[in-house]
Order: sequence, then structure tokens, then C-alpha cells
Amino acid sequence: MMINIVIASDSFKGSASSSLVADSIAKGIMNVSEEVNIDKYSIADGGEGTVEAVIEMVGGTYHYEMVTDPYGGKVKARYGMIDHHTAIVEMAEANGLQFKQMNSNPSISSSYGTGELMLAAINKGANHIYLGLGGSATIDGGIGMIQALGVKLLDKQGLPIGSGIEALRHLDRIDTRSIDPRVNQCQWTVLSDVTNPLTGPSGSIAVFGSQKGVEEAKSIFYDSLLSRFAEKVNNGLYFKEVPGAGAAGGLGFALLAFCGAHLKSGIQEMIRLIGLEKAIEQADLVVTGEGKMDGQSVHGKAPIGIAKLAKKYQVPVVAVVGGRESNLSVIYESGIDLVIDIITRPILLKEAMENVEELLIEAGESVYRAYRLGN
Repeated sequence: MMINIVIASDSFKGSASSSLVADSIAKGIMNVSEEVNIDKYSIADGGEGTVEAVIEMVGGTYHYEMVTDPYGGKVKARYGMIDHHTAIVEMAEANGLQFKQMNSNPSISSSYGTGELMLAAINKGANHIYLGLGGSATIDGGIGMIQALGVKLLDKQGLPIGSGIEALRHLDRIDTRSIDPRVNQCQWTVLSDVTNPLTGPSGSIAVFGSQKGVEEAKSIFYDSLLSRFAEKVNNGLYFKEVPGAGAAGGLGFALLAFCGAHLKSGIQEMIRLIGLEKAIEQADLVVTGEGKMDGQSVHGKAPIGIAKLAKKYQVPVVAVVGGRESNLSVIYESGIDLVIDIITRPILLKEAMENVEELLIEAGESVYRAYRLGN
């Protein structure tokens, strides 16, 4: 009897795209048995790889634009057109953590390049734009993005305050009259796994600042600057408490307040966009995965979203991962039945990344042998 298998894994950051992960696991499964039908889906949850995952699955087109990176340099970034009027933009393309160096100064980091990508998509004809917010390097509250769209942030003398979070200490008023009029004619759907508010102990700076280079001694000050920004924004005190406002260094807040965006679960929207539920409904086995599986994986990450969908149809789920915590009880309670680590012997990280395809093929073999034990 032919066995139907769905492979839908997130990318392994820095070493394997979602599609490479799926292809390699499929090869491993086929090494064990050819009596299988494998459907492969590229997956992301709003972070790095979101544009590629969506465009590969829906058959859209890539477009490239020279935009501003987080620290003022220039980078060639891409976005995707799903159809003539629907685009997918990924913040990580322009302002992602991959641009961060040892001496990168988070106080000057800006989301301006993301705004440039948004405008590029509008110029291409998009009136519904999906925005993936994961993997950002910025902490500027989204002021760079809105400045790119035409919003003026002015000091007491009526002069532009500049870019970066510390510029907010000079903010006196916000002039939205010159915002590109097409912005408010677009539908903005934000894809994110973050539910943090803009400020406070669970806000953008407190939770995510350290990974972007924020020194602990400056955290309270930067948090106060974001609060100051929210006070100057129309309805800002409301928007700053909305779950997800703290996503991407506060870009979620700016998208809510200036673009009228709708915040959605990244993986849930991805599942809908690529039509994954129908395939899982007909599957005998689902294989998912990500680069590192730990307690944080339950908070909106792709593998857990896929596992919960599979459990709706009583389909077993195996996760293939690049690394894992020793205690995964919360993961198993969330719907994943088995976690297989691709690292099965002592190996340097560099070697593992260089040989990730071979390791994934071996893991694919283990996946199917484990499945056959129970069937």
C-alpha cells in the first residue's frame, strides 16, 4: 500500500533552506522504501526564508531592489509577487540579524530598508502586502520604515530628528501629511510569531534587545524612548499594548499605528496560503522540523503549528532538527511524536553545516524506519 507523507519543515538557519531540508529528507525516506508518495512544502513563520517559501509554493515571481541595511549601508534585497496585486515582503531581507557584526551599534539600527521594500512592492502594483517580521536586527520602533513611507518626525525646531532609536529623544511632533497616499489604500497582513507588546518587562527591548546588541544598562532608557514615541502617535498608547506590537524591534507597533495593519500568526497564515491542510488531512505521516528545537518552539514556531494541524486529523508527526534541548516534554505535549536530531556523532558545528544535506538524508532514513516500527 502506498504511504502518503507530507514534509513541511522550516529552514535550518545558515545552512539549509526549507526546500533543501525537504528534498534531503525525502531522499532518505526513498532510500528505505519507494512505496511512498511524498508531498514537499516550503515553510516559514514570518522570519528568514518567508518570501522564498511562499513564492516557491504558489508559483509567484521574485523582484529585487537596492535598499538600506540596518546600519546605513546598501544591500540587494528581494520581495515576491504572489500575483499581480499581492506581494510578500520579508523584513530579514533588508534589516535582518545577518547584517549584525561584533561592533554593530543597535542605537543606529533602522528599519528604513523595510519601508523601501514595501514601497517597491506598491510600485509593482501590489495592494495587499504580507509582511514577515522575524529575524530583525532593529530596535527603532519602526521609525525608519515610516520615514521611508514619507512620515516626518520633527524636533522642536521643525527639523528631522534623524534615524535610530536615540533620535527619538528629540521627537516633538509627527507629520503624516506627506505619507505616500497608496499606503492607506493597501491591505497589510503582518506575519509574526511574536506576541510581545511594544514596551515594558515583556516588551521589545526587554525581551529581544540583547540579541541585537543592546547593553543591559541602556535597556530602560531605550524602552522609555519607545514609550515616548507611542505617546506622540495618534492612539499610540492603545497600539503599544497590542500583542505583537513589539515584533521586529517595534515595527509591529508602527505598522498598526501608521498602516492599519492586521497582525496574524505567521505559521497559520502560511498554512492557509499554501493549502497545507488538505495535504495533511490525507497524509499517513507528517515530517516537520527546524534548526533548533527548544522550549521557545511552542510559541508560534512552524513545527508546532504544523503538528497541531496534523493532530486534528490524528496523523503522526516526526520533527527533524539540527539541535535540541535535552528535555522536550513541552514539545511532545504540543503534538510532536518524535524528535530526530541530525547530529548522531561528535562533530564540529562547521562540519555539520558543511554536511547538512548528507545528515538530513540519514535523518530521513531514520524517520521512515521509526514510522515502520509502529505500522
